[in-house]
Amino acid sequence: MISGTLITAAVLVLVALIFAIKALKVVPQQTAWIVERLGKFHAVLNPGLNFIIPFIDKIAYKHSLKEIPLDTPSQVCITRDNTQLSVDGVLFFQVTDPKRASYGTSNYIIAITQLAQTTLRSVIGKMELDKTFEERDAINNSVVAAIDEAALNWGVKVLRYEIKDLTPPAVILQAMQQQITAEREKRAVIAESEGKKQQQINIAIGEKEAAIARSEGEKQAEINKAQGQAAATVAIAEAMAEAITNIARASEQQGGLTAVNLQIAEKYVDAFANLAKTNNTLIVPGNMGDLSTMISSAMQIVKSQQSVLPVK
Repeated sequence: MISGTLITAAVLVLVALIFAIKALKVVPQQTAWIVERLGKFHAVLNPGLNFIIPFIDKIAYKHSLKEIPLDTPSQVCITRDNTQLSVDGVLFFQVTDPKRASYGTSNYIIAITQLAQTTLRSVIGKMELDKTFEERDAINNSVVAAIDEAALNWGVKVLRYEIKDLTPPAVILQAMQQQITAEREKRAVIAESEGKKQQQINIAIGEKEAAIARSEGEKQAEINKAQGQAAATVAIAEAMAEAITNIARASEQQGGLTAVNLQIAEKYVDAFANLAKTNNTLIVPGNMGDLSTMISSAMQIVKSQQSVLPVK
């Protein structure tokens, strides 16, 4: 009788232990468990210690609430200008509603992957080949917007989509390389021509400035020369005036007129002597009396100057 009681107690303890193990559930951080009671949704277990009714409740789904990166398979897309383009990318999403993620679709990962591929083909089909390389951000944003709208019913939030590779066919790559090479050669030729043009402009400007500088120098030289000649003429005139004045004053003194007559006669004779040296023929005045007449005329001029000079 005692042994039967012990066995019963042991069985009850074992059942209680199994019941406790089945009833206590520890949910990890950033994880959500879906509980179904008798085949129907009952609750979402949050991280920590939770209680369920064994054999009535069961853990139907387990979801990670972390951000999940998902590789989308590479696919061939056709651009607007009928060029094939191999594209693959990575999608980042996060489960925000565990209940919808469990019952909104049979497999939300496959759903968002397929939707990402179809959306990507649609977006690239609206662009030309060159634009696909320039508008990566626009493509990524379009894919995210399209998937995020549909994923609301799946309890999933699409955070971002990034294109990893855009690979056109080898023939297109070769043509693009040739185009780039031609464009660089064109820029080099333009740059060289612009350099030559600037060089010619600089040379012309330099020659113009040099010509202006030379003309200014010549102008200044002519001005200086004219000023020098004017100053010399003035000096000569002043010297001659002073000499005439001195002669006039000297003639007023005793024997002055005789000295003037003698000087005029000497100048007259020297002039005829120099004139005779210039030719093989000796020139003699026809009337030797012209000498006295010349002297008399000169003396009259001297006397007239004396009357004009102020008396000191």
